[in-house]
Amino acid sequence: MSMGKIPDSSQGGDGLDDGVVAEINITPLTDIFLVLLVIFMVTSSALVDAGGQEGVQVDLPGDGRAAEQIGASHDLVVAILEDGRAISGGRELSDDELSAMFDDATHVSGTTTLILQADRGVPHGRVVQVMELAKSKGLSNLAIATRTAE
Repeated sequence: MSMGKIPDSSQGGDGLDDGVVAEINITPLTDIFLVLLVIFMVTSSALVDAGGQEGVQVDLPGDGRAAEQIGASHDLVVAILEDGRAISGGRELSDDELSAMFDDATHVSGTTTLILQADRGVPHGRVVQVMELAKSKGLSNLAIATRTAE
């Protein structure tokens, strides 16, 4: 008499070996991608609203007419906060660092435009000081950013 193994029905098996499940449930993966997409969209909108100055809020004065759109890749944007600090690329710059940055911009491209985003409360003398520094380093294309009339 042969002693073969008889499947035990009490274990819930049907006599087949338990194998690897060949199905993948992609619903949780899809949910994760949708959440990441929403986060990306919200973050990119916030960066565009900030005007390229990472987290720097500048209260620009209005000019009463539509502003000319400036934003070429060779433009240099410097924000001057109400207390007179200069910010570019998300970091605070001293006058020496500004001077070096203006030198570099002059050597990279002769058509570099300096766009000043001066806060409404900045003393006029500080704006003129930064503009004169840029002019002395060879930047002749200067612009002051303003808010468009609403």
